[in-house]
Amino acid sequence: MKKIYAQKEVCIGCHLCEVACVTAHSKTKDTILAHNVEKARDGLTPRRNVAQEGPVCVALSCRHCEEPMCVAACISGALTKNPETGRCEYNEEQCVGCWSCLMACPFGSIRRHPLKEKIVKCDLCAGRDMPACVEACPNAGLIYEDRGSD
Repeated sequence: MKKIYAQKEVCIGCHLCEVACVTAHSKTKDTILAHNVEKARDGLTPRRNVAQEGPVCVALSCRHCEEPMCVAACISGALTKNPETGRCEYNEEQCVGCWSCLMACPFGSIRRHPLKEKIVKCDLCAGRDMPACVEACPNAGLIYEDRGSD
């Protein structure tokens, strides 16, 4: 399965991956409207987060684990592992906002939605050939490839 791999040694902390993520998941697909209108109105938030400590930074998001702890912790069945694609998929309608998945994820990749009692997590830009964050990264700090089982 193809996954996104972060390369902290080349990440420059520009946050363009976050901008691309918000834009790709917006209704308008317009960067300005997504960040100035939809973000405030709908709580649109990036599914990827750039973590920085001193000069080291890296873009973090769901790793679509082989045996995801978040799926095991989900009491409502809102998180599932797709056996065909290998993706950890999220059904917002089923989510009860218990935050069990958030606590179970060892990578801190699941976050609270800023307005809803729901979560936000990477969906690898379902419906796109290449995740928006990977396309937007100017320094190849994010790579989308299949490395086999890891």
